[in-house]
Amino acid sequence: MKLLTYGQSGNTRCGVIQGDTIVDVSSLLNLDTQLKDVQALLELDDQILTRLQNALDQSTSHDSILLSEAKLFSPILQPPTIRDFMIFEEHATAQGTRERQEAWYRMPIFYFSNTLCVLGTENSFPHPDTCERLDYELEIACIIGKEGRNIPASKAMEYIAGFCIFNDWSCRDIQADESSVGLGPAKGKDSASSLGPWIVTTDEMGPFLKEGRLHVKCSAKVNGDYWVKDSDAGVSYHTWGDMIERASKDSRIVPGDVLGCGTVGGGSIGEAIRKGFHKARFLLPGDVVEMEVEGLGNLVGRIDPPENPNPNYRYKVTSLPPIPERGIAKDYKYELKNKS
Repeated sequence: MKLLTYGQSGNTRCGVIQGDTIVDVSSLLNLDTQLKDVQALLELDDQILTRLQNALDQSTSHDSILLSEAKLFSPILQPPTIRDFMIFEEHATAQGTRERQEAWYRMPIFYFSNTLCVLGTENSFPHPDTCERLDYELEIACIIGKEGRNIPASKAMEYIAGFCIFNDWSCRDIQADESSVGLGPAKGKDSASSLGPWIVTTDEMGPFLKEGRLHVKCSAKVNGDYWVKDSDAGVSYHTWGDMIERASKDSRIVPGDVLGCGTVGGGSIGEAIRKGFHKARFLLPGDVVEMEVEGLGNLVGRIDPPENPNPNYRYKVTSLPPIPERGIAKDYKYELKNKS
């Protein structure tokens, strides 16, 4: 199934795609209340996706709308948490131009992102005022479907409701500046994240799943031009099970939690520059970024002008990080290494 959130601001609904239409899930399940998003559906009970599939298979009349006429929101309007990992070695090593710490290879590393600025497909957001190096990050996210603690990797897939595309918009100059203090990214990741266009349930993505990895091709275009094409998400150093085991250790995961896998190989602007894409540059107002992931659809994000420009803002970056040398990784090809 493909689950989504649609409607109007302040009046959203959880829907499921059937052919070229969106079926209202609350109507389909004969619920007394309107589900506002996919998280509200997942919170009903641990078997709700099975019940929904059965209802969809058996029902003949639906409260529905054409998919082409619907406004889509992030499938999870405000996730309980967003944990964003970094499990692709090509991205972690900047295509072999830097060494990663031993800890990166020993365990899946993540940070917490902002749950208050989550966008859906075709949504726009203001270019951050103090940022001169705005980047996209082409990622996949899993959405947690039931609560758990201390989950071993061998049981992790039981907790995943489905997968969607995740764009971790990043202010690289701000990120580099604040990360030098040692607390990791925060304000550099604060302005926006995009999720969508829908969540594809784990069973539907089954043909792509092998040994805890999602073997799908990932691409990104800026203003219609590919800046990364057919990156392989199946070469992640760590697995989805590894991420869930680490996230849930001595902690909780709950329905609607988002776990991003981190940027797939080549899936950021710095990597596009290193690979020699001649149009690759950091993002500007007016740019349109479209991400394509096999089996998951297309996620589109648009960048507006800054909403409150202030040339005298006091917390600006004082120096910009260097721009990668164009074409330096033109012949670079990543091969997944075996864990020692």
